[in-house]
Amino acid sequence: MNLASRLQSRNRRVTSPKHGITLPNLGITLPTRGITYPIVVVALASALALAACSDGGPQGQAAGGTPAATPVGVIVASTEAVRLTTELPGRTAAYMVAEVRPQVSGIVQRRMFTEGSEVTEGQTLYQIDPASYRATLESARAGLSRAEANHYAVRLKAQRYADLGKKGMISKQADDDTTAALKQAEADVASARAALEKARIDLAYTRVPSPIAGRSGRSSVTAGALVTANQPAALTTVQQLDPIYVDLTQSSVELLRLKRDLADGTLQHLAEQVVPVRLLLEDGSEYAASGRLAFSGISVDTDTGSVTLRAVFPNPQGELLPGMYVRARLAQGEIEKAILVPHAAVTHDRRGNAVVMVVGTEDKVEARPVTTTRSIGDKWLVSAGLAAGDRIIVDGLQKIRPGAPVTVLAAGGEATVPAAAPAAATK
Repeated sequence: MNLASRLQSRNRRVTSPKHGITLPNLGITLPTRGITYPIVVVALASALALAACSDGGPQGQAAGGTPAATPVGVIVASTEAVRLTTELPGRTAAYMVAEVRPQVSGIVQRRMFTEGSEVTEGQTLYQIDPASYRATLESARAGLSRAEANHYAVRLKAQRYADLGKKGMISKQADDDTTAALKQAEADVASARAALEKARIDLAYTRVPSPIAGRSGRSSVTAGALVTANQPAALTTVQQLDPIYVDLTQSSVELLRLKRDLADGTLQHLAEQVVPVRLLLEDGSEYAASGRLAFSGISVDTDTGSVTLRAVFPNPQGELLPGMYVRARLAQGEIEKAILVPHAAVTHDRRGNAVVMVVGTEDKVEARPVTTTRSIGDKWLVSAGLAAGDRIIVDGLQKIRPGAPVTVLAAGGEATVPAAAPAAATK
């Protein structure tokens, strides 16, 4: 079949007289007598003719000039209970931290632990030379013995003087002097006992123990170093890492909004007494164990305008180390009747306002402005603009415009979605 025959079969208004091929829709006449056209020109003419036919022909409109209904996939909006979570930045911190310092002065004889190892509470970390403190202890024992001996002699004398005083054989002054001497001897004994206890404590302090169980840090001294009592520099640091704290920061603006939503009933309090917390590590992976919220700060940082929250996580494997940057997800409340809309169904107008295309009355497209508050997974949480029962267009958005008739199909399928009862959009 030649070109003219093909065009006639595709468009009745295309004629091929003896002198040329006329394409009325395009206003073009191609002479045929004595002219041989390249195949590209012929193909281009055919394409233009077919395009004109499809645009202006009877296939582009339904009978009577009404635009044909465009098939679209929809979902029916429904309400559901949604738990709202927030993601906050934070850093890990040791559950307990103890800076080990000497309480007596002396020469370090031995370091009795391995740096970076786990130590137990009361384990000896350093041994300070005890020789001088042992000698002081012995001297204190001797002083106590001397005081007790003196007290014995004075007590006997006081007893004799007391008997003589009752018989009037000595003066009152002599009796008072022996009574005072007895009290002084008793005080000397008490002082000697205290000195002995002090010497015993100082000798015990030559053994420097770990005050808590945890992981030891780097040692700042070695054997032979001179240390002094209560020096500023710590000998080492012991940190308890199981469990471990995670300090989070939340802006005061978000905190005020959360309290307001809970107060007016927009959000419902969680049923759990303990708020669960999940943790995202620096590499994006999720920490296996779940934690709990320990407390929320009561003051706002003047520099950052944020409030500190503290969560507690188990850390049996020591995977979390102090100072690590993490992100925590924690539940804030629940919305009993929330409407979620897929991301693909929400577009934006020129002003940036969120818009959802819905199927309205008479199966025609309506552009519905909505308010989206947050993204939950692959869906938007819509707080205003939609109601349960609205038919939301999710498939075929590129083929429609407001007011256009559509054929309603279930999203991703062929089943027809019935029209829902009219419902007023949430304001």
